[in-house]
Amino acid sequence: MAPHADRLVNPVKARMQAGEVALGMPVRLARSGDIARIAKTTGHDFIFIDCQHSLFNLETIGHIASTALGCGIAALVRVRGIDDPDVSLLLDNGVMGIVYPDVNTAAQARKAVEICKFAPLGKRSVTAGYPHFDYKSVPLTESVPQLNDSCLLVCMIETVEGLENVEAIAAIDGVDVIHLGSNDLLANMGKPGQFDDPALVAAQERLIAAARKHGKFAGCGGNRDVARQVDLVRKGCLFLTTQSDIGFLSAAASKWTAGIRDGLKA
Repeated sequence: MAPHADRLVNPVKARMQAGEVALGMPVRLARSGDIARIAKTTGHDFIFIDCQHSLFNLETIGHIASTALGCGIAALVRVRGIDDPDVSLLLDNGVMGIVYPDVNTAAQARKAVEICKFAPLGKRSVTAGYPHFDYKSVPLTESVPQLNDSCLLVCMIETVEGLENVEAIAAIDGVDVIHLGSNDLLANMGKPGQFDDPALVAAQERLIAAARKHGKFAGCGGNRDVARQVDLVRKGCLFLTTQSDIGFLSAAASKWTAGIRDGLKA
């Protein structure tokens, strides 16, 4: 987001700090910056570019992130893992946050902070000419603290091990969001697709409690049902991914063609 009153603001962070839910669209199919505009028009606060499960080149992500900056939503990237080598490069080129999948220990969460945040929190390298400021020359005394504050660091809990360590992960300074990966956690539990299983409900509540205790935001993904998502927000999840671009396109296209064919039968 362009600076407001000479201040860089991440709209996702700002919305959650105001106690409101931030909604994100997972992006796996789109390769144009226009997906950021579509996400904004459809009521989303961020896009969740999924580099863990889809093929994106760095320039494509840069173009999408630049469009997102220009239209006032945040581009976040789910990277391939804790050792992904491109994280600082993404953050230097318009991305407003990093989502780390499969965070299982406090040590991994601490490593994520070191990569994503500048000193004193982390060890991220400094450059100049950030697109976040429209390439305006901003003194490092001003740009570094603003970039640190606006960078959203999301740690995903996707295994039983991660769930067992969720309190320790949430306690790490510099982590902003603890995000439950429902699909992978259920698969790791041996219960794939069982979104109403009491074990998943208990996991969601444990994660929300851990986030609240340590002053972090709670999130949930993979649970693609409006009623369940509303319930999660009411319980305290303020970082929520709605449905993927593939899911939205498929659902709308299927409904439309079915309507025509059903109409012809009538």
